[in-house]
Amino acid sequence: MRLEDFDNDEEKIIQDRLKQKTWNEIRTNDSWAIFKIMSEFVNGYENMGRIGPCVSIFGSARTKPDDRYYQLAEKIAFKISKAGYGVITGGGPGIMEAGNKGAHLGGGTSVGLNIELPFEQHFNPYIDHDKNLNFDYFFVRKVMFVKYSQGFVVMPGGFGTLDEMFEAITLIQTKKIARFPIILVGSSYWSGLLDWIKTVLLEQEKTISPDDLKLIKIVDNEDEVVDVLDNFYKKYTLKPNF
Repeated sequence: MRLEDFDNDEEKIIQDRLKQKTWNEIRTNDSWAIFKIMSEFVNGYENMGRIGPCVSIFGSARTKPDDRYYQLAEKIAFKISKAGYGVITGGGPGIMEAGNKGAHLGGGTSVGLNIELPFEQHFNPYIDHDKNLNFDYFFVRKVMFVKYSQGFVVMPGGFGTLDEMFEAITLIQTKKIARFPIILVGSSYWSGLLDWIKTVLLEQEKTISPDDLKLIKIVDNEDEVVDVLDNFYKKYTLKPNF
């Protein structure tokens, strides 16, 4: 079938991806992709390397400002910034906006790592003007989160939030990165997932170890988030940005 024979954009995208390409086209496209990936890493490293200790806040882009989790994320980010940590978000609307807003109001570092998406993503106005970075590649963006965060605060969210959370857990579990706090906010939201992990993965199928569950903390308010961060890092040399 020809590209114009398909009814919707999604089918056209699939057909275009499956279209037979010549070796020269493949080599040219891959070579340019390598340079684009390298440029995103270089730009990310140069900008993120000087931000100081920060905590990433993840959550849904679809959460509205009148939602209790938006308001809680704003309070958490404010409290984190007052404790001396910077805040990193995905730079978009929803929980990400709440995180940057709380950091901005608290006078702390407010970083946004934006990703080009066909829907729902646009940068929010609470990011520091010199700390608003844009990415085309999810994997480069996730490297920036992991490399420059001293903790993850995971608010309620969808597939993207779950992806970021499990990426961090996997890297810590396999010792590819050092351990840092992973804090899930909202026991009513996360308890079902944690129950499934415990009963199915741990007890029934034995695909994880009991120690893996210790990588996650569940809390319900902003004070508990800061307590987890401070109690973890008081054992080490890391100090907030005071």
